[in-house]
Amino acid sequence: MKRKMSYKKLWKLLIDRDMKKTDLRTGAGISSSSLAKLSKDENVTTDVLLRICDSLDVDLNDIAETVPEGETVVEVRAEKRRRTATKQHRIERT
Repeated sequence: MKRKMSYKKLWKLLIDRDMKKTDLRTGAGISSSSLAKLSKDENVTTDVLLRICDSLDVDLNDIAETVPEGETVVEVRAEKRRRTATKQHRIERT
């Protein structure tokens, strides 16, 4: 199954910190084209991702994740919750 990058964690982090995308762009020193790629969940260089991590003082997994191509992040998270609940149910039954 092919996977793609999702930067929804980054956008949520910006909201939580009351930051705008332009604040991120200037603070991290990234170009407007890199910001546009991030907004479309397109690939950017690891240098761009590391600059963002440094400027926000976070790890890579705090701003990005991989998701199956063709599925939304909401569907993937719902599936993870369902699997976790199933595992917990199995543990409780034993």
